Amino acid sequence: MRAEPSRILVSACLAGLKVRYNGLDSREERIERWVLEGRAVTVCPEVLGGCPTPREPAEIVGGTGEDVLAGRARVVDTTGADVTDKFVRGAYETLRIARETGASAAVLKQSSPSCGSARIYDGTYTGRKIPGVGVTAALLRREGIAVLSEEELDELDELMPDSGGSRPDDR
Repeated sequence: MRAEPSRILVSACLAGLKVRYNGLDSREERIERWVLEGRAVTVCPEVLGGCPTPREPAEIVGGTGEDVLAGRARVVDTTGADVTDKFVRGAYETLRIARETGASAAVLKQSSPSCGSARIYDGTYTGRKIPGVGVTAALLRREGIAVLSEEELDELDELMPDSGGSRPDDR
């Protein structure tokens, strides 16, 4: 009897859902296939937290996702509206879904103030990126869930050996 493969969480925009701040997606064919195969569960922390689509772009001001969770930084959109509570609520809702589905890993959209796993925008709305993680990525890591970006799909293939052996040249 073959063991059931692990489920992962994926940013909904990477699976082709039009939930990004600008109403578009960031579709990755391999991720979309994992969702169709039932191997991945889509989440959009910003939508789960109550943000509309489309919405004003937002950045973390004064730190990283860890700082937001600790109350030392805020998430602010381009109109100056503080959307921190929505981002934190979305992060905790994503964690709830991860626990409910037994997910041990997540592939989240790089550079997002929610999902960035290695870099985020610096809070100046100038397009400059800094090392750091988004709010959801910080919470998931803190809770022991591996967080990768769409730039690290080959590493995820290694974590999910039953994924059909897809590699970038299969796309």
